[in-house]
Amino acid sequence: MNDLLAARSQMALSLGFHIIYACIGMVMPFFMAVSHYAWLKTNNGIYKNLTKAWSKGVAIFFATGAVSGTMLSFELGLLWPRFMEHAGPIFGMPFSLEGTAFFIEAIALGFFLYGWDIFNRWFHWFTGVVVGISGLASGILVVAANSWMNSPSGFTFRNGQYLDIDPVKAMFNDAWFTQALHMTIAAFAATGFAVAGVHALMILRRRNIVFHQKAFTIAAIFGTLAALVQPLSGDISAKDVARRQPAKLAAMEAHFETEEAASLVIGGLPDEKNRKVDYAIKIPGLLSFLVHGNFKDEVKGLNDIPVQNHPPVLITHFAFQIMVGLGTFMMLISVIYFLVLWKKREMLFSRWLLTLFVLATPLGFIAIEAGWTVTEVGRQPWIIYGIMSTADAVTPMPGIAISFGFFAAIYLSLSVVVIYLLYRQIKMVPQLYDKPENITNKTI
Repeated sequence: MNDLLAARSQMALSLGFHIIYACIGMVMPFFMAVSHYAWLKTNNGIYKNLTKAWSKGVAIFFATGAVSGTMLSFELGLLWPRFMEHAGPIFGMPFSLEGTAFFIEAIALGFFLYGWDIFNRWFHWFTGVVVGISGLASGILVVAANSWMNSPSGFTFRNGQYLDIDPVKAMFNDAWFTQALHMTIAAFAATGFAVAGVHALMILRRRNIVFHQKAFTIAAIFGTLAALVQPLSGDISAKDVARRQPAKLAAMEAHFETEEAASLVIGGLPDEKNRKVDYAIKIPGLLSFLVHGNFKDEVKGLNDIPVQNHPPVLITHFAFQIMVGLGTFMMLISVIYFLVLWKKREMLFSRWLLTLFVLATPLGFIAIEAGWTVTEVGRQPWIIYGIMSTADAVTPMPGIAISFGFFAAIYLSLSVVVIYLLYRQIKMVPQLYDKPENITNKTI
């Protein structure tokens, strides 16, 4: 493993872990706020217990997200010093604002966790809302920094110099809105399905059924609504990528030849050497329609892009297919859920529907990991698109493979701790949060 591959692998590992912690940390507070609001309006003790249970999960993911995010900040400087030397003054603003949002989130979370029976009830609820809003702002600001790497702006690059720097324009670059929208909705869908799946499993195991039914309902509504609107944000993102990064779109679709009435490729095994896709389903004209709004316009292929600027097609195409496939499956589950909610409410907690949600528990996060693979691998060979290559940005210091192994051990250890804490939290729900009147033997 050479240093460039080791550095890229370390960043991929770090981002792969952090994105899960970050997504849950920015979405779970909204679940918590909804259950808290339900308690304030109904005075039903189950909602209060649920709020307290979820707040412990929020605290766990806030702490782990802070650790993994701090490590990422160090890695940017250690692994990519040339990148940070030039890019830091340009896109540093969203990182600075993200730090502010993080501190607001930390203060609000402290108020919420320790404010029970101390603050006014509605002010206490408001601090939970602030946790969610500031966490969401943190995520959007980090995505704004990443979007700048895909759509660099706010400076003039002349004779190898970065001049006329405008941090505000850099932060609000052409890609920030589409990436932030797509990522935010994905976070709600993935977290909603994951949380709903865990509570669905508890219902199937007949553990504190009423408690888990209420938790399942809140999480499922968030997750299914997000999954239903996600294709709209995906369409906006794809059109934006087609305009700004035609090489990435071509790699996503394994689109080797520029052509009119371009076909949409479903599945398949890209053969980069022979410029073809084997075993694929092709729908004529549909790619042109998705990109341009009609079935005849030309879509640029990899043949019209210099070979040295081609992203890895195989990885990008597979990741894109996984993301779209899992997103489609989650959307279908969402349609079924709302049909049941509308027509057959007595089947809301039926075994077959709960089993669907249990099976879908990890799918949203797998789709997110695949989506980030498309974003990052599809941008290669650039770290700043069209300006600086990844190879030119990597540190000249040797021994990155050792660092990769060290960071891998840290993240794996952190994940083991998180899984243990969450398992213990779920297992302790009966003793900590349930009261005799909240337990039922209602059959499924």
